[in-house]
Amino acid sequence: MKKINFILSLLIAVTIGSYASARDQIKIVGSSTVYPYATVVAEKFGKSGKFKTPVIESTGTGGGMKLFCAGVGTQHPDITNASRAIKDSEKSLCAKNGVKDIIEIVVGNDGIVFAHSLKAKDVSFTKEQLWRALAKEVDVDGKIVKNPYTKWSQIDKSLPDFGIKIMVPPPTSGTRDAWESLVMGKGCSKTAKAAFEAKKAKSSKKACVHFREDGLAIEAGENDTLMVNKLVADPEMFGLFGYSYLVGNKDKIQASAVNGVKPSLEGIQDYSYPIARPLFFYVKKSHIGVVAGIKEFLKEFTSSKAMGNRGYLTDIGLVPLSKDRYKITRDAATNLIPIKL
Repeated sequence: MKKINFILSLLIAVTIGSYASARDQIKIVGSSTVYPYATVVAEKFGKSGKFKTPVIESTGTGGGMKLFCAGVGTQHPDITNASRAIKDSEKSLCAKNGVKDIIEIVVGNDGIVFAHSLKAKDVSFTKEQLWRALAKEVDVDGKIVKNPYTKWSQIDKSLPDFGIKIMVPPPTSGTRDAWESLVMGKGCSKTAKAAFEAKKAKSSKKACVHFREDGLAIEAGENDTLMVNKLVADPEMFGLFGYSYLVGNKDKIQASAVNGVKPSLEGIQDYSYPIARPLFFYVKKSHIGVVAGIKEFLKEFTSSKAMGNRGYLTDIGLVPLSKDRYKITRDAATNLIPIKL
């Protein structure tokens, strides 16, 4: 009996040891907007020599949440980046699959830019003009019709007299979610909102944010660098993505003003720029101590030398948090405080 108990204990120990050593690299998925920041932190973290450099995959916020919430264990990601807060439906999915202790880290602030080539003439837009360019249905002479605009000048004579071509993120993107909320929802005309409500088939909010499907809103995937290159190649094309890609490519592209305001560090931090938003990443507390380095990675990412006002992430476009918000984030990272599901 003692021999059997010894063998069973040995098998359990081997199983636990195999689980703990199944992966010695942090696995991160999620937002393409947070990706540049996470990559820089990961590289610095790996160079310290204590832990391997985390593996990061740009899947989009929605795609990352699905992978993250699929379960607990080293076959699942440890961290997911997000360019919006986790949705209630995603919290439910996580809870359903046993992902119950989730730490939320607010990385900093970001602005979505509506950019085009430096070779093109600079343009300023209102949110309503951007909504009319991208919406599936719009109001014309008081009636809701399929979007008839094929040129910017048809929306307003002050806008360029060339065709509408806009690269947009896919539906899985948190940047697209934020654009739908901050631009499509806010820019939707009162007439259109009233007409959508009158239909009662769907809420005006959902109807307002549907993108046109005639080829003028071009889904460009999660590769923002590819979007930048396409803007450079075609001065009549526009694209929307995070502020960091504008900062990293200011020799190639420029950002249009939205409602009369150009994106800037100050405007994004105080939210006077009308398409500003916070950025996040989420961590499985249950993976800490199982996958090496997660706790240390959190401390590095949320350190003042990384996220602070003069941190190395500000050099690539991250807009720092306020002092109060930073204290909350740092506390969550160092004390491993989970959010409520």
